[in-house]
Amino acid sequence: MAAAAAGSPAAAVAARPLAIPPGAVAVLVTLAVRPGAEDAFLRLLHPVLDAMRAEPGFVSAALHRDPADPARFLLHEIWADRQDLVEVQMRRPYRAEYEAQLPALLRRPRAAEVWAPLRADTGG
Repeated sequence: MAAAAAGSPAAAVAARPLAIPPGAVAVLVTLAVRPGAEDAFLRLLHPVLDAMRAEPGFVSAALHRDPADPARFLLHEIWADRQDLVEVQMRRPYRAEYEAQLPALLRRPRAAEVWAPLRADTGG
């Protein structure tokens, strides 16, 4: 798939900045699921992602799959406030089933990193 060259009119039209509030955090979570458990993992995760969209501090989320290892996933979330994420969002009732069942689906503990987002764009 060809991408529009930076600075070209097509690039200017296709990209839109995503509003990122001051103090927002980006959380990158790598999840290595046991081979064969991918569908069960996704059935647990999709309702959580759907519910997150309604949260006031939610900015964006993207789920990725490793093309070299289809049982490995990357979740990239942006939240308006780290304290709200940790103290409120991570404790929402809609996460309970996911958090309870996740350890049995993983081949190793999930790895999470927190970053300070600088810019995010979306296509037209």
